[in-house]
Amino acid sequence: MSAPSAPVAAAPATAGAAPLHPTAPPTFHHRALPAHMPPLQSEAGRAHFRAALAQGNAEAFFPLSAHFHTQADPGWCALGTLVTALNALDIDPGRVWKGPWRYYGEELLDCCKPLDEAKREGLSLAELACLAHCNGAEGMPVYAAEASLEALRADLRAAVRAPEGEVLIVNYSRKAMQQTGEGHYSPLGAYDEDSDMVLILDVARFKYPPHWAPLAQLFDALRAPDPLTGASRGWLRLRPAAQAAPHCGG
Repeated sequence: MSAPSAPVAAAPATAGAAPLHPTAPPTFHHRALPAHMPPLQSEAGRAHFRAALAQGNAEAFFPLSAHFHTQADPGWCALGTLVTALNALDIDPGRVWKGPWRYYGEELLDCCKPLDEAKREGLSLAELACLAHCNGAEGMPVYAAEASLEALRADLRAAVRAPEGEVLIVNYSRKAMQQTGEGHYSPLGAYDEDSDMVLILDVARFKYPPHWAPLAQLFDALRAPDPLTGASRGWLRLRPAAQAAPHCGG
């Protein structure tokens, strides 16, 4: 009977070699909002909503909430916001989404800028306006650096008081809102005049829920530059186009 073989020594680790079991990237289940930005479902958030409703400043919430859409990809906040807006405006895409249904999803917005580029780079305010126009809506971008808080407040009041036919979209810096991330798009759903707080229907619902924020702080976040263009961010007040434009590729 032969003697048992000696154990084989482990080879020394090579300097700089990748570990056999690399650490998995971190994952997240929501982010915490700044303390002064109450979620809609919180007690303070509900109080703001009741106040806005009593003031007549929450009419836009109902069509938006009926079609509120979570962006389908972390890079698609502009597309997810436009999907919510187009469906809330009851615009017929004129082409099938799935099965027999004509309804907007991000995959139908593959024009003005290819989806893979939109995912990688995002969309500028002008590009979003172009995409909206190609899909039956109209609205001129307002760049916050060329506007005022009073102009934003006036457009906000007009949009949230419209029971149908108007949506206000904002493009803002998350960093200026004391949130994680950079540029972001979302629609606005209500306005509490007494506290000057606005309801942001955040389409990145996996990250932040719909929440209230000071309008003045949002305006400062709209004034932040967009690295894609060098211009400031801003807002877009959308309504159905008086004359429908053919969609891209149509």
